[in-house]
Amino acid sequence: MNFKFYFPAIVIYLFSPFLAKGQAQSAVINALNERKEAVHIMDDWMRDPFITIGPDGYYYLTCTQYTKESEGIKMPVYRSTDLAKWEFLEFFYSLKEASHYEIFLKNLEERNKNPKLKPDVLKLWAPEMHYINGRWVIVHTSNARTSNLLFTNKGEGLKKPIQDWGEKLGHQHDPSLFLDTDGSTWLVSRCAEVVKLKEGLSGFESKPIRINPANRKMGHEGSLIKKIGAKYVWFGTAWSTDSLRKGTYNLYYCTADNITGPYSERRFAGRFLGHGTPFQDQTGKWWCTAFYNANVPPVSKEELSKKDCADNAYTINKQGLTLVPMEVKIVNGDVFIEALDPAYQKPGKEEVQKF
Repeated sequence: MNFKFYFPAIVIYLFSPFLAKGQAQSAVINALNERKEAVHIMDDWMRDPFITIGPDGYYYLTCTQYTKESEGIKMPVYRSTDLAKWEFLEFFYSLKEASHYEIFLKNLEERNKNPKLKPDVLKLWAPEMHYINGRWVIVHTSNARTSNLLFTNKGEGLKKPIQDWGEKLGHQHDPSLFLDTDGSTWLVSRCAEVVKLKEGLSGFESKPIRINPANRKMGHEGSLIKKIGAKYVWFGTAWSTDSLRKGTYNLYYCTADNITGPYSERRFAGRFLGHGTPFQDQTGKWWCTAFYNANVPPVSKEELSKKDCADNAYTINKQGLTLVPMEVKIVNGDVFIEALDPAYQKPGKEEVQKF
């Protein structure tokens, strides 16, 4: 046997999995740089993916996750330097660590007595992690109509011990946090109420204030607020038909000069982007997270153009994390948002609201 002849082939064979992975990673990076279409990043089972930039310059990702490892009650944390390659760090928090864990269990037991609902096990829903005034602050809800707000010690990074509000937070549906330019922190919840928190996050400073678009209801979940230019931009989630699990799961928005409103009419942010996180990358470009939420397997972009989506829940998103490039424009002081991928850009034929 001519070993010299076979040696290159052996090397290629042994290293081909690594080469293929590297080529796939390169393709993802190229697609992110081009910003023309949505980019599927990772396959890990997740919903409600939330991305933020930490004080160390890393991108941090958390989400709702039902896996054997997460047990449905643990909060996963991933980290990335480039949005393309993510490393799983740890399950940073579990509902079992909550100071009011027994209340979670009690409320779940009460929920499961409802004959209209299918009995369920305890689940942690829609976690978000925000870096506020020198410490990480986390909020989440659950399927037991119980929520939590917890935070790390100042200056110690994403490390334990953590403190929590316990039952003081009450039930919040998809809670989010907003740090205003004046240094104040607001809780956004229930699609949507806003309430100012005390300095130091020791409690509520005021009673909740209800906000609404000028022309209709925003939706039913997945609310968050961003400050873009001089405007407060409130994002919310709804099904395109205004009926649960009928149509497509979409992201909408409206704008205001003050966090408490009045807000503009509801505008269209993106199809299949419901409960996504709009965020800016390190270069200032905008993205939105997307995930699989449907009753049927994902439909292709080609099928989508021919399909009536009013009879069931549909999506083009694969399971896992997808990033969709967004364009954010400020025109005459107001903010206008659009997905750059044509498949996410326009409402479907089944859309109830006319834009």
